[in-house]
Amino acid sequence: MPDLHARHFLAELDFTRDEWAYLLDLSAELKQAKRERREPQRLVGRNIVLIFEKTSTRTRCAFEVAAHDQGAHCTYLDPSGSQLGHKESVADTARVLGKMYDGIEYRGFEQERVETLARYAGVPVWNGLTNEWHPTQMLADQLTIREYLGRDLDQVSVAYVGDARYNMGNSILVSSALMGSDVRIVAPEAFQPGEAVVGEALRLAADSGAQITITDDVAAGVKGADIICTDVWVSMGEPKDVWASRIAALRDYQVNAALLGLTGNRDVKVMHCLPAFHDLGTSVGRQVYEMTGMDALEITDEVFEANADIIFDEAGNRMHTIKAVMVATLGE
Repeated sequence: MPDLHARHFLAELDFTRDEWAYLLDLSAELKQAKRERREPQRLVGRNIVLIFEKTSTRTRCAFEVAAHDQGAHCTYLDPSGSQLGHKESVADTARVLGKMYDGIEYRGFEQERVETLARYAGVPVWNGLTNEWHPTQMLADQLTIREYLGRDLDQVSVAYVGDARYNMGNSILVSSALMGSDVRIVAPEAFQPGEAVVGEALRLAADSGAQITITDDVAAGVKGADIICTDVWVSMGEPKDVWASRIAALRDYQVNAALLGLTGNRDVKVMHCLPAFHDLGTSVGRQVYEMTGMDALEITDEVFEANADIIFDEAGNRMHTIKAVMVATLGE
């Protein structure tokens, strides 16, 4: 059993295949224990601070419920709740919080910020999301894949379709390579992961036996896939001229019934890390509709609702996998 006590959880690249598999197994064990109401508390008396420079429903709730289940106490700092990077440097904030808390979660912008927290805090630091990596989401995704397909990850083909330049594309590529999956990144050339990330994935694949495909050809990229993953194309705060150009570039990469047909797999599953712009139930969705006439962006409502069971189990698994990370790195 790998010993991850006092380790940081910053990016998938920091872990071996055995360590990552251990976290997945521990997640499944803790999920089953909670279901059967026999969960032991291994974080009693611990204090955890959650730093959110980017807000989130799933990440905050997952950390807070997981900590409560394990007997820990949480302090939540929203984007205006600390002086991080404004009146106090990240390094100084880390040293202050490290004297008060047993663990620190960070969700925000540059990966450098969470790495600086880890360098100076003196306690475990966990990455809830940065621009570059989303490792807690990857544990949740891979736990969900194992549950729904009933196969080891080295027997699974996963295609990520859409904007793959940032955290979700990077993390799906690297975590799948780590675990030996057949992973495809299906995106326009300008929206594919960077050269350094691809190089790391190829290095991992040489050891794990993973197959890596990076292509702008939708039909070739999704053929035979077991799982199709996608993520939002636009974010609030971006200028609308960016929305228009990005939507135009990605329209052919929408996860819809026609794209699923290209897989040739009648049992293909679709996953989404959420939130999803699949209807007009959000202000962003309505703005995009007014701009483009599209009533859905990265995934159609038809496909989303047909896969709602796996998508919302994926969301629920954020809590179990985050709990596993905290227990493994901080628990007694």
